[in-house]
Amino acid sequence: MRAFECRQCGNPLYFENSTCVSCGTKLGFSREEKAIVPVDAQGRYVDADGYIWWLCANRELSACTWLTRFEGSLCFNCGLTRTRPADSDPEGMRAFPAAESAKRRLIVELDALELPIVTRAEDPNAGLAFDLLSSANVPVTTGHQNGIVTIDLAEGDSVHRERLRRDLDEPYRTLLGHFRHETGHYYEEQLVHGDLRQRARELFGDERQDYGEALDRHYAQGPPKGWRERYISAYATMHPFEDFAETFA
Repeated sequence: MRAFECRQCGNPLYFENSTCVSCGTKLGFSREEKAIVPVDAQGRYVDADGYIWWLCANRELSACTWLTRFEGSLCFNCGLTRTRPADSDPEGMRAFPAAESAKRRLIVELDALELPIVTRAEDPNAGLAFDLLSSANVPVTTGHQNGIVTIDLAEGDSVHRERLRRDLDEPYRTLLGHFRHETGHYYEEQLVHGDLRQRARELFGDERQDYGEALDRHYAQGPPKGWRERYISAYATMHPFEDFAETFA
């Protein structure tokens, strides 16, 4: 991710900074300018064209620092979240900010790659949206289906994540990695067609092979011998869809 600096004093900033630790200026992230900008005491920023932007309504709920055009509304990133934990789920709500933080980084990365982000409002059937769900009381499976990326918020817990990383022999397992992986499935579904599909088969294999059989084989037999020479991870060997998503991540 690119470096940021305070426009008031030039001090280096981290992506999640809401206040400059050097000069005390309140800050917000402008997706349009791809920059961290100063906001006033009311959470307002006036851009070069005179438009007023406001801090996201989720700044208290999920520590969001992004700007939105209308006071009291959600920013672009928070608007992509279709489902979040209920207020009555304290464990889920404690895990929610970390997931939103990872998602903000994902959106910045997708913008940097100039990948189209089509919202559910723009395409109700296949637009991108996120269900950030708590598995405190019911099982949650992280995955992607028809534009909906589901994330188990327990992946934000370092102890839980490390245990699964060890048990599943996954050297790279992070919350942001899950967002990248599942979003990779979305982009393959949306963008890889025609000549690109044939090219994908040459690189990753034929995606028409039975996914369920491939999954069973992977967990019964593990990755093939010599997989490190040809794949980015053991999970990528399971099926061409997973090879694509792991490479995307």
